[in-house]
Amino acid sequence: MVARILSIGTAVPPTVLAQGDVRDFFVAQPGVDRLTARLIGAAFDAAAIERRHTVLYEFGHLRGGRGTDAAPAAPGGGFVGPDGELRVPSTGERNAAYTALVPELYARAARDALAGGRVAASEITHVVTVSCTGFFAPGPDYRLVRDLGLSPTVERYHLGFIGCAAGIPALRAAARISAAEPDAVVLVACAELCSLHIRASDDPQQIVAASVFADGAAAAVVTARDDLAERVAGTVLDLDRFATTLTSEGETDMVWTIGDEGFEMTLSAEVPRIIGREIREAVGGFLGDDRPTTWAVHPGGRSVLDRVESGLGLPGPALETSRAVLRDFGNMSSATILFILQRVLGSGVAEGERIAALAFGPGLTVEAALLTARTGGRP
Repeated sequence: MVARILSIGTAVPPTVLAQGDVRDFFVAQPGVDRLTARLIGAAFDAAAIERRHTVLYEFGHLRGGRGTDAAPAAPGGGFVGPDGELRVPSTGERNAAYTALVPELYARAARDALAGGRVAASEITHVVTVSCTGFFAPGPDYRLVRDLGLSPTVERYHLGFIGCAAGIPALRAAARISAAEPDAVVLVACAELCSLHIRASDDPQQIVAASVFADGAAAAVVTARDDLAERVAGTVLDLDRFATTLTSEGETDMVWTIGDEGFEMTLSAEVPRIIGREIREAVGGFLGDDRPTTWAVHPGGRSVLDRVESGLGLPGPALETSRAVLRDFGNMSSATILFILQRVLGSGVAEGERIAALAFGPGLTVEAALLTARTGGRP
């Protein structure tokens, strides 16, 4: 029996930011000198992002932004001062906002996935949740059981602080569970509130992080049960195999640490270069003789996609879906790969088409999955 993705659901916060408006907001921060302003402009303009979503509703008041008003003390508020300055909440304050705001995104994405797969909440046997942008206990796995009305006997697992690559290990865990328990129906859910950790800085690495990260959630229903696949309208994705590779360098180039003023992301300029140098060896050994016709690559940034494309010798259109998700949503860390696979599912991929999924995390870690498109049961 082969584990497969029956459906994928997504959710984003209501506040939408135009990339240029966020760039101008950071340039206008107190103390920004001419060099820093140039660095901010270059990073934001080169990101190939047009819009992003955030739980920070105050940013909806930027020129061109869309959002909802809320009381200043509401979760997601208190980040922007009366004169437009970016405040510096403590890690505790940021994490309190995460605890208050992330469960609703998890639940929305999960309900969307259940509806798309025509799976009832009562049929879920396992929950795997993913996040690297906050912590609380009882955690997101517990809240999904309560918020979706799942059985209290559902087995729960949480993958925390693995970073952008974690969506693929979550799918791998679901596939392993399905192989061990053929009747299992696994709900995988990723949610990231990256914008809670933004900060004004003249550090080029912090500027790059501010230019790409965004908020969003995605969920997938994974099972080896053929009877559930027969319910699906459209395409399902067989999860054929997975691989993990540590690059020979990069341990200090992509780093996610907890500071007193939020989580601090290090993204050095070496990250895309390392990926470009090592991607062919990492992926070639995994794929063997398989030649995927569709690629779902986590867009850590435009330069990462460029290096993957050139390193693997892919044709220009191969990463169009990844680039489109980056353009429309930014980098939502672990949830992003599921956004891309959702678009693949809806793109009319042919029966038997092979799909390679890649994501990159701290370390540098390359996570890979090979999938096959199959026709679902119901028109």
